[in-house]
Amino acid sequence: MSALVAVDLDRTMIFSEGALGVPLDETFECVEVYEGKPLSYMSIRSMSLLRGLSESVTVVPTTTRTIEQFQRIDLPGAPWRYAITSNGGNILVDGEPDTAWRKGFDLDLAGIGAELRSRVSEDWVLKYREADGLFCYLVVDVTAVPPDFVSDWSQWCAARDWNVSQQGRKIYTMPNAVCKSSAVAEVRSRLVQDGSLDAEAGVFAAGDGALDAEMLMAADEAVRPRHGELELLGFTRPGLTVTDSSGVRASEEILEWLRNRTTAHRV
Repeated sequence: MSALVAVDLDRTMIFSEGALGVPLDETFECVEVYEGKPLSYMSIRSMSLLRGLSESVTVVPTTTRTIEQFQRIDLPGAPWRYAITSNGGNILVDGEPDTAWRKGFDLDLAGIGAELRSRVSEDWVLKYREADGLFCYLVVDVTAVPPDFVSDWSQWCAARDWNVSQQGRKIYTMPNAVCKSSAVAEVRSRLVQDGSLDAEAGVFAAGDGALDAEMLMAADEAVRPRHGELELLGFTRPGLTVTDSSGVRASEEILEWLRNRTTAHRV
């Protein structure tokens, strides 16, 4: 293969009904069911584009979701030789976690989690969750979060090589060592070593959140939608394309861009 494509999932490839940006109709298909209810959708156009892309280049789904959350998704193009979950903390090889990669992280999640819980209140925190033993996050009432909480917590975490990112109702606390870009680089190295990927193959990436920023910066070329956390931050870099569309239409535009850029890279 002549290119590797790392794609974020939530709000880049898949969308809740509320995040679609257009009315839900027969041009969409449900790709995730949770507790018996439809949760995530893709347009039929996006599904076709992703399936076609995965047939011509190496596509690596790259998500902050846990392994269990990722495995709920019926993503077009599967099965995947490699997938990256837990924000880079886990690499799945033919669907199975790579235990050697996971064991490479020595983290004080218990200490970080205890400090975080001491700073929050049930008045605005709906849930506290730990993800695959790698990081933690809060599900919050956005309207009730104290105005200085994220900045104060970020400052405390930064001194300990952790970072904080808010995406909608979720506030993530993430070790700096766990990042998508490192996992993508590891997957690329393995594919080059086993001959599945050309040594000069380009890396292309797509994502919408702050936790995608390093991945987008490390890629040879990257694309992000005109929505999400990176849009609010005004994130840009050389070689980054921003879609004209937002919502689910941005996912179609992203996939068309990836198809065209990887085709050009092969010529």
